[in-house]
Amino acid sequence: MVGLLLASPIFASLAKSYNPFRLIGVGLSVWTLAVAGCASAFSFWFIAICRMLVGVGEASFISLAAPFIDDNAPKTAWLAMFYMCIPTGIALGYVYGGFVGGYFHWRYAFWGEALLMLPFAVLGFVVKPLQLKGFSPVESRKALTSVETVSSVIDDVDSEASKLDGLMLFAGDNISAEELSKTSKSVSIRNILNQLSWFAKDMKVLLVNRVYVVNVLGYIAYNFVIGAYSYWGPKAGYNIYHMKSADMLFGGITIVCGILGTVSGGFILDRMSATISNAFILLSGATFLGAIFCFSAFCFRSLYGFIVLFAVGELLVFATQAPVNYVCLHCVKPSLRPLSMAISTVSIHIFGDVPSSPLVGVLQDHINNWRNTALILTSILFLAAGVWFIGVFLHSVDKSSDGSQQVSTTSTKPLLDGNVDESFL
Repeated sequence: MVGLLLASPIFASLAKSYNPFRLIGVGLSVWTLAVAGCASAFSFWFIAICRMLVGVGEASFISLAAPFIDDNAPKTAWLAMFYMCIPTGIALGYVYGGFVGGYFHWRYAFWGEALLMLPFAVLGFVVKPLQLKGFSPVESRKALTSVETVSSVIDDVDSEASKLDGLMLFAGDNISAEELSKTSKSVSIRNILNQLSWFAKDMKVLLVNRVYVVNVLGYIAYNFVIGAYSYWGPKAGYNIYHMKSADMLFGGITIVCGILGTVSGGFILDRMSATISNAFILLSGATFLGAIFCFSAFCFRSLYGFIVLFAVGELLVFATQAPVNYVCLHCVKPSLRPLSMAISTVSIHIFGDVPSSPLVGVLQDHINNWRNTALILTSILFLAAGVWFIGVFLHSVDKSSDGSQQVSTTSTKPLLDGNVDESFL
């Protein structure tokens, strides 16, 4: 989780300077090496560091995969299929891990994952990279960057030459290695500062985007509940209904409903006509109905009544996955989509599922009643539905087709005239 949260904004920012498709290849390579490191771990701290690096690898996908899908498979159903892979992967992971760990050794489970991912990591570097809407082709970007770098070097050398006061002439004489080293460091520092400046400007754009903020706030409240369900759900079920296999039951319901609900949400939004307003309608409606069913489930005394109502509630709640990410992708300009996805992911974890589990634990210790604790937790879904309902009334513009950020490679404007537009870089 630490690696994921730290690296997601970094990959999103690097997409302005490097080809996003290649960055996915980098992320998959880091993931593969980290998983192989887990397989060969010799201590707790070594495997902990490798697990953190696994999150770094995942971060590239979190930030960049969804924009690629949105460009090349614009139907929301395809976006839903992508997010359906999360519960599907969890389900297969339980089966795979149990089988390999039971019949062989836990290390083989990691080695197998690394080998399965290796071809995809290689393909990330060898296949012709796709271009992401809103970003210039890598060749144009390199050319512009080179021009800026050369210009910066010349300016720095001119400045240093004037300071040498006759000890060295800039024109015609060789520049010392020490001065070149200083100039190179100066350029590197300037590039880092430029990256930070772009990041700050992009963050400001996101934070003043009311549609984006409302969407993420609703997502945080939603994820607060889902995170606590996944951690405390089995224990609550065992104490309330005396389930014999609470882990298997809760896990099975979550996985099945997660798969079906996520796919259904994408198809429903397509049938409604995929717009930001319709996405908010689906988000608020599905979450509100899901909250009613989940709340009613914990009110039931019968285990079978609980299972039916909770399954329906989870099916409705998971229908939000495609619409909520659709809004993140379409309420910002194409060049901001990676950062939009990254900040959304960071926010829902830092303010959502990470603090929810300990807070629910504190609440349970205070009231000492699992049914009441579950009801209080579930009521937060009504808050999420209310926040998303606000989005229905906001003025929303689909900016996904805004091509103003795309660099034209046919521009006849000289690159060396000193007025290179920084938005191209």
